[in-house]
Amino acid sequence: MRSNACTARAATLLAASVALLLSANAAPAKELKSIGVSLATVDESYSYYYAVFKGVEFEAMKINPNVKIATAEHLFRPTKQNAQIDDFIAAGVDLIVLNPSDANAIAPAIARAHKAGIPVVAVDHRAAGVDATVETNNVQAGMVACEYLIEKMGGKGAMLILSSMYGNPTDLVRGCTDAVAKHPSVKILSQDENNVGERMTAIFVGKTLLEQFPEVDGAFAVSDAIGFGTEDAAAQANRTNFPIVAVGGSPEAAQALKDPNMPQFIGSASQNPFLMARLAVQAGAKILDGQKPDRDEVLMDSKMVTRDNVSEYKGWSSN
Repeated sequence: MRSNACTARAATLLAASVALLLSANAAPAKELKSIGVSLATVDESYSYYYAVFKGVEFEAMKINPNVKIATAEHLFRPTKQNAQIDDFIAAGVDLIVLNPSDANAIAPAIARAHKAGIPVVAVDHRAAGVDATVETNNVQAGMVACEYLIEKMGGKGAMLILSSMYGNPTDLVRGCTDAVAKHPSVKILSQDENNVGERMTAIFVGKTLLEQFPEVDGAFAVSDAIGFGTEDAAAQANRTNFPIVAVGGSPEAAQALKDPNMPQFIGSASQNPFLMARLAVQAGAKILDGQKPDRDEVLMDSKMVTRDNVSEYKGWSSN
């Protein structure tokens, strides 16, 4: 585990970045009149991306109450997102905020936006060529989640890592494996089993893994939905004797951590999509004002939300 001094320094750096970005509340010299927002979905039932959209809307309207916001959903299809960026260029928006469908496949459209003089800021994941990125420190999130899991496993045993085809699972898995590397008595049974990140598919993947491995002492899921599906699979297999942690800090995770009928799901590393989006708009406003962002990448550290502290957790709308 990192030293208290290192943790304090990291917290100080993040706090400074957040404070510097959020301090620029005055309208920029080049007025922000319109924003193009391209997200995986803008459906309110998908609360993570909806929180991103609400964060963009909140911060943009602080800068200019009359700002126009055009939204589009790419459903993780790069060709669709490329077309959306071109539509934003044609509409002459002042700023584009997006969560990338693919880190490299949308680079040509980002280059076209730059040629048109439009800055592009990424939220949630990095993308090639963007002016700035605001995202969760995924390596740190995976590490704190697995450190907590290993603690609950008693520092030994065999564990599963359940990844995803979408998002940024590589850094999350790396953070987890870094945590495991500090504990020679912990063995990873599987870390290559991917799914589409939904609860129902995670049930199928979880059942397959539990059939393959008769002894499991813990499981780490790269998203809350995968964690819930893994718990469902364990319940169906009468394998309720091991803890499960995930990443997200979603409203559903907070509810599960208060639910005595979901005892295996013991924690989730937090994310803050609302604040993430606010910081992205602030970075874009600085660029419009002819300034460089204080940092071209802001990594937001996670904290574990557990059954012990969930009552104090403010959730995704927190600043």
